[in-house]
Amino acid sequence: DRPPLTVYWLNTDMLGKDARAARQLLERIQSHGIDARLEALKELAKLSADPTFATEFINMEGIGTLARLVESGTHAVILMDHGIVSWDLISLSFIKQIAGYVNQPMVDVSILQRSLAILESMVLNSHSLYHRVAQEITVGQLIGHLQVSNQEIQTYAIALINALFLKAPEDRRQEMASTLAQKHLRSIILNHVIRGNRPIKAEMAHQLYVLQVLTFNLLEERMMTKMDPNDQAQRDIIFELRRIAFDGENDPTGTEKRKAMYTKDYKMLGFTNHVNPAMDFTQTPPGMLALDNMLYLAKVHQDTYIRIVLENSSREDKHECPFGRCAIELTRMLCEILQVGELPNEGCNDYHPMFFTHDRAWEEFFCVCIQLLNKTWKEMRATAEDFNKVMQVVREQITRALAMKPSSLDQLKNKLRGLNYSEILRLRQSERMSQDDFQSPPIIELRERIQPEILELIKQQRLNRLCEGSCFRKLGNRRRQEKFWFCRLSLNHKVLHYGDLDESPQGEVPFELLSDKIPVSDIKSVVTGKDCPHMKEKSALKQNKEVLELAFSVLYDPDETLNFVAPNKYEYCIWTDGLCALLGREMGSDLTRSDLDTLISMEMKLRLLDLENITIPEAPPPVPKEPSSYNFTYNYS
Repeated sequence: DRPPLTVYWLNTDMLGKDARAARQLLERIQSHGIDARLEALKELAKLSADPTFATEFINMEGIGTLARLVESGTHAVILMDHGIVSWDLISLSFIKQIAGYVNQPMVDVSILQRSLAILESMVLNSHSLYHRVAQEITVGQLIGHLQVSNQEIQTYAIALINALFLKAPEDRRQEMASTLAQKHLRSIILNHVIRGNRPIKAEMAHQLYVLQVLTFNLLEERMMTKMDPNDQAQRDIIFELRRIAFDGENDPTGTEKRKAMYTKDYKMLGFTNHVNPAMDFTQTPPGMLALDNMLYLAKVHQDTYIRIVLENSSREDKHECPFGRCAIELTRMLCEILQVGELPNEGCNDYHPMFFTHDRAWEEFFCVCIQLLNKTWKEMRATAEDFNKVMQVVREQITRALAMKPSSLDQLKNKLRGLNYSEILRLRQSERMSQDDFQSPPIIELRERIQPEILELIKQQRLNRLCEGSCFRKLGNRRRQEKFWFCRLSLNHKVLHYGDLDESPQGEVPFELLSDKIPVSDIKSVVTGKDCPHMKEKSALKQNKEVLELAFSVLYDPDETLNFVAPNKYEYCIWTDGLCALLGREMGSDLTRSDLDTLISMEMKLRLLDLENITIPEAPPPVPKEPSSYNFTYNYS
């Protein structure tokens, strides 16, 4: 089973070549001629990527030779990336020399680039070297390298900042955190890197992503800190939230006894625990971070906070949006979306420019999202039972908006404004229908077979609604008058009954109260919009776009018309569809198209339920050949 001798000979020969090349380069590097030495170093930089060559060079004490050259002021490259030798062998004088190149105002670009890379590698690969490098290099000294036009230098500078922060011990983490939070550093990165005239390369995007993650990880401590219900300072924050929402000013007469009577206010604030809302913040995550977000909203965006709280606390129905519970759950969701507390992923470039545009980007992001949540809750007409459904929609809205990479928080607001609940439903439907399975010939054929059944179902629903009838507002000649009339279709679908009413009815109007009628057989056509006779006659109404879009007329023999103005778009679609169905014409309203897509999608899912995770073939299987005999049949006689 041993390999042939030729393989051993080849391997030995290759190792011999690497050893000879390493020895020759080392001799040239140690030569006295500067030109020869520089040429040897350039050649070494190319060959050092080969682990076999690097091993031979290191075994010949090449690292020590290079380190002495650097310490003496000669620029060189070291071979440490292969993990063959320990970084702890590097001397302090070597570190000082490399750091000196970084701190020099005028130094060759290639030397500066390599020096930054060497320092980053030292910090990432050796705990002891971190302390030595941190003594020589500070973030403040690296800021100047972010203002240059060379993106490679900027990338290495941010990479070194990230390394210093990533490896900082606990006692220095807060100091590094305050440095990263400085407005000066953030604005330089924003203006000179993100908004520079050059496109962001992949490595720079990764380093910005790492910086973003490390910045958000500063929130981890508060996220994992439970609230102590017995801590008076923490409880005072909840009292402050109540005061801002309901008192509007300080209450110097407030006592502990009175604070204990605030249960009703805490319920209106939307806390789950009305008696002791501090218990709502004992689960981690989000812990105290949720309370911090709520307090920021209440103090910095006070009008928005008061509007959200009072708007929901004053509702008498079951559709109030619980601010406290929503804020806590939203904070947890944002921590998951932005991976707070997790280490950066290698190869990930998912940074968001808008988080570099504000000193309190996290808090402002929360404020935008809590307003989105309140808006989506109202659009969904949600109740407490729908809480999880609303949070799922809000998560989708936020992730879709972030995927568009808004450059500022204002752009984020615009993106979210376009991603309302109706748009999310439309996108979901579109994505489901664009899946490969829905485009295969068998599925398309199934859809075509189902469609007539669904159209007939929609038609029957429209006719049933016409049989129930609707109330319409009458329009006067000079001004809008609050007079009404009612119209409904007979149960046998042969006659339209209508008549005037003194007031809007609360339910169906009996046929006996509707004095006028039109046989369906006399109806010639249905016209809409500006083609309606009552829209042509009244010039004032022609300019009212809203009324024009809701107008339709029934033309019947002998040259008579029955004019309608629907109370809303939904009733307009129901009646125009129903009248077209009576005349045997196509129902072409937006409501019909929407209902058709929804019902077909639901019906197809039900029919394909048993085929989940089964590949549907493009073509039907071949019909098998007829058997040679039918002797296997059973004779029932």
